[in-house]
Amino acid sequence: MSAIFEFVLSQYGTDHIFTILYVLNLVFGSIAFKLGFARQLPLLKTIFVYIMLAVGTYILTIFSIFGLPITESLIIISFVLGIYRLRLHQERKRKQNVQ
Repeated sequence: MSAIFEFVLSQYGTDHIFTILYVLNLVFGSIAFKLGFARQLPLLKTIFVYIMLAVGTYILTIFSIFGLPITESLIIISFVLGIYRLRLHQERKRKQNVQ
């Protein structure tokens, strides 16, 4: 079983488990998209992407309910992409100061 699923189940019971996992998956999926997608999209395309992300997160949450570590994977992905973007920013700043 998934550690986050077990925690949410023990703390909140089965009443709101889907909603809590959906919000967690949506937040970490949005962070992963924002950190992982390099180009800035036009507003309409960004809205469409976030709507599709919300639909896809619904499906991912169903997998989370079945005990797959979807939420944990999204947390790790967000963490790794955050480190990557931080290092990329530091490298660009260092190159700009050298020139």
